[in-house]
Amino acid sequence: MPRARVANLANVLTGVRFILVPVFLAFLFVGDGHEIVWRVSAFAVFAVAVITDRFDGALARSYGMVTEFGTLADPIADKALIGSALIGLSMLGDLPWWITVVILVRELGITLLRLAVLRHGVIPASRGGKLKTLVQAVAIGLFVLPLHAWPAIWLTVAWVIMWAAVVLTVLTGADYVISAIRDSRGRPAHH
Repeated sequence: MPRARVANLANVLTGVRFILVPVFLAFLFVGDGHEIVWRVSAFAVFAVAVITDRFDGALARSYGMVTEFGTLADPIADKALIGSALIGLSMLGDLPWWITVVILVRELGITLLRLAVLRHGVIPASRGGKLKTLVQAVAIGLFVLPLHAWPAIWLTVAWVIMWAAVVLTVLTGADYVISAIRDSRGRPAHH
């Protein structure tokens, strides 16, 4: 089976996501961080970055563009985007720090777990993990929007989705750890 070239469209989209992270943060923090036009602009950049995540993985799998670089860089780009958004929102006082800490600890822990078992193969994203990523992205996107200028129901919707994201984050994190422990017990010891 031929190996995919590192310079492919899927990996370019991952690179674009890395570039969009500082652009997103710049827009998020313009002025006092609560200027409507800049928050909507930050949301647009965030949305484009999230969409590139959806397409890069689908392209890589559908057209045989999966590379070791992409397998490693894609989740790092995701964590950079989600992490910068959460930290930025907490710094602006729009999201409690405990939510940011819970989500980032899970993301960092699962990333370290994946790196620890990398020699045995990649831990693929589960359906629960993909749902968690989607719900996190929607929740964070809503919090990036200038909800203080919108009807109160939107803030309620944002909080319901954020709570769902936190619950999914914890449950999928526990599932990954349990699966990794189960898989490690089934492997023969290497001496």
